[in-house]
Amino acid sequence: MNKVPLTVNGAERLREELHRLKTVDRPWVIGAIAEARAHGDLSENAEYDAAKERQGFIEGRIQEIEGKLSNAQIIDPKLLDADGRCVFGATVEMEDQDSGDTVTYQIVGEDEADIKTGKISVNSPVARALIGKYAGDIAQVQAPGGIREYEIIDIRYE
Repeated sequence: MNKVPLTVNGAERLREELHRLKTVDRPWVIGAIAEARAHGDLSENAEYDAAKERQGFIEGRIQEIEGKLSNAQIIDPKLLDADGRCVFGATVEMEDQDSGDTVTYQIVGEDEADIKTGKISVNSPVARALIGKYAGDIAQVQAPGGIREYEIIDIRYE
């Protein structure tokens, strides 16, 4: 399987979720299953069915996270020798050439992407247009409404 890029923060969040699933959620659902079993007939026991379904979700998520972490290539942007280029993990401040609006994005892995917190996937059209560019360059992004141009104002490795 191919290595999946993750920032240090993204890997830490996955480890925290995995720890919570194993130490809190899994024991809780096992207790819920035991309690539902104590109610007797399992064929018409909605609590038992719900607890088993929840257990399946938790176990699936644990396997998914373990797989992602085992295939992760953890990248610390602070340690990169990017020579001022826009690379994975970089935080890019840019200005929309049409509207003049300034936006800041960090380029992260697929699992870390969250537009609300300014994190965009390395596979997104914006990130693909930014990779390899320097401050002062213009990045052209193919958007649904046509090509948008952004001037890169600053690139930081935080």
